[in-house]
Amino acid sequence: MGFIERLKYNIGRHGLLPDRKPVIVAVSGGADSVALLAGLHELGYDCVAAHCNYHLRGEESNRDMRAVQDLCAQLGVDLYVRDFDVEARQRATGESLEMACRALRYDWFADLLDRQRAQAIAVAHHREDNVETFFINLTRGSGITGLAAMRWRNQYVIRPMLDFSRQEIEKFLTERGIAYVIDSTNLESVYTRNRWRNQVIPAIEQMMPGAVEGILASLQYLAENRDFYEEQMALKRAAYQQGREIDLAALMATEKHPRLVLYELLRGHGFNFSQIDDILASSGKSGLEFEGEGVRLELDRGMLLIIDEEVSFSASGMRVSLARDILSPVHILISEHPVAQFKPVRDVNVAFFDISVIGRGANFELRHWQRGDRMAPFGMHGATKLVSDIFAGAKMSAEEKRNAWLLTRNGEILWILGLRASELFSIGPETRRYLRLEYRR
Repeated sequence: MGFIERLKYNIGRHGLLPDRKPVIVAVSGGADSVALLAGLHELGYDCVAAHCNYHLRGEESNRDMRAVQDLCAQLGVDLYVRDFDVEARQRATGESLEMACRALRYDWFADLLDRQRAQAIAVAHHREDNVETFFINLTRGSGITGLAAMRWRNQYVIRPMLDFSRQEIEKFLTERGIAYVIDSTNLESVYTRNRWRNQVIPAIEQMMPGAVEGILASLQYLAENRDFYEEQMALKRAAYQQGREIDLAALMATEKHPRLVLYELLRGHGFNFSQIDDILASSGKSGLEFEGEGVRLELDRGMLLIIDEEVSFSASGMRVSLARDILSPVHILISEHPVAQFKPVRDVNVAFFDISVIGRGANFELRHWQRGDRMAPFGMHGATKLVSDIFAGAKMSAEEKRNAWLLTRNGEILWILGLRASELFSIGPETRRYLRLEYRR
């Protein structure tokens, strides 16, 4: 298969671009990103290019920007350019240069994703990038997730060129007569990735011809092992965790490796293996607490309760967008439909809202219940009700009330996830399009 055919195959095989919504394409001006934009455009996707100017290389940075502008004008693709003050970011966060640049661009990409109502952010990682990342993570100390190959999709970020080589990418551009720029710092071995790219990996390949191909094969095996591992962990989670409670007694009585299983169940909350050991050693006690990142754990008669700390949220909540699926702090699938497709369902995990809910000035947040909260439940013709009364009617425990999630719009409660939706922005005679929200517990 040629370049375009393989790109189309990868997108279809891995379900990277399932609909015709726009796709944000990160374009630096280098060969990889230029080929990605040109290929997606040739396949007929509605591309929106995004270029970051970090102003780290003087006039060369501006040269790259102009090259991207010329390319987008040639292709007829909309382009957004953002200038960044990387040093200011580093002073504020203490991040390395590479991490500061990464954080700045992905924050901006996420904003573009919402504003353009795009389906994904496409980046131009290829197979050599995979090998470099493997070695970087290996030397930093990493588990199977870090060592395995990059994913074709990571939330909203897609990588349609993961199996392309640099040689194949440059050959495609030469055949199409498409120009690209070369970042002079790529030839310098100042940054960690460049040292691997320019010195270490070529030396390994010279000493052991075919080593890169062998590493790529190993990465594929690791990716399969990672997927299997994650499938097994999903089964463990279903067996031992219900909502924000982990049955620690059952886990310890059943599992051959309770330390590893508990570590994975608490992944993302900042607990290290030393803390995991302390939790397991104290499992028979009640009332003990353990502090994590944004949460605390409380032992209660063989159960481990995960309690969100108030410091995890602003006074009003955690800002979210309804322009795409919400993945954190909870999982909500979001899709837009014409009203002709509307079929009401009796499912507390599904809510419907008129498309006007996302109009100008709409700010959405997810937060926990606060005393005095009121909402106008669907079916009550505008009358409001205390959320605490709704909880009482559902016979919810104190723990369930504390962990319940509320979706708000400009401070007004739209939905108590998994319990009750509001009449605000409900589907009516004037509705032309609507949003369907599904809460995945």
